[in-house]
Amino acid sequence: MSGSRSVSPFIIGLTGGIGSGKSAAAERFARAHGIHVVDADDKSRVVVEPGKPALGQIVDRFGEAVLQADGTLDRAELRRQVFADPAQRHWLEALLHPLIGLEIVNDLHSAQSPYALLVSPLLVESARQRELSKRILVIDVPEELQVARTVLRDKVPADQVQAIMQAQAKREERLHYAHDVICNDRDLDALHAEVDTLHQRYLALAKGVTA
Repeated sequence: MSGSRSVSPFIIGLTGGIGSGKSAAAERFARAHGIHVVDADDKSRVVVEPGKPALGQIVDRFGEAVLQADGTLDRAELRRQVFADPAQRHWLEALLHPLIGLEIVNDLHSAQSPYALLVSPLLVESARQRELSKRILVIDVPEELQVARTVLRDKVPADQVQAIMQAQAKREERLHYAHDVICNDRDLDALHAEVDTLHQRYLALAKGVTA
C-alpha cells in the first residue's frame, strides 16, 4: 500500500458547547494516539488572516475597531459585536462558513492516521460537517460548568458566555445527534481514560469492524 490515501478517511466529528473540553479531548487523540485533528476554529482563523479577502470584507462591515494594532483580527471584539446582533452574526457566517468548509475538507483528505477527527463547535448546526462525519462524539458538561470554565479561561462576563451558548445548538440537540458521549465533569485523567477507550473503538470501526 502506498503512503498516499486515495479514499476519504474515516472521520469522527467531535463537538460540544463552549467550555466543554473539546480541545482537551482532541489533544489527547492527537498526542497519545497520533490521530490527525482538523479544528474548525483554527480554520476560521486561517481564512481571516491579513491579506485574505474575507478580512477586508469584515473590516468594511464592522469598521477598524475589529482590527488589532498589528492588523490582525480582534476576534474578541468581533465576537462581542456579532453575538449582540443576530443579523450581523448571520452575515458573518454566510461569508466565512464556505471558506472554512473548503479548508476543512482539504485538510481532512490529507490525513494519514487510521481515522481523522473533525473538531467543531458548530458540527450539529452544519449539515455539511455532519455529512462529513461517519460518527459524532459529543463532549458534554452541565451548562453551569460551561459558564464557569469559560469565564475563568477567557476572562469574559458570564452574560457574554451565555449569549454564545444561546447561539450554539442546545445541549439536547447535540446529544440527539451523538453516537458517543463523554461527560467531562471530572478531572483530566478521567477525560483521557474515556478518550483512550473510544480510540480503540474507532480503530475497529475504521477497519470496518463492528465494535
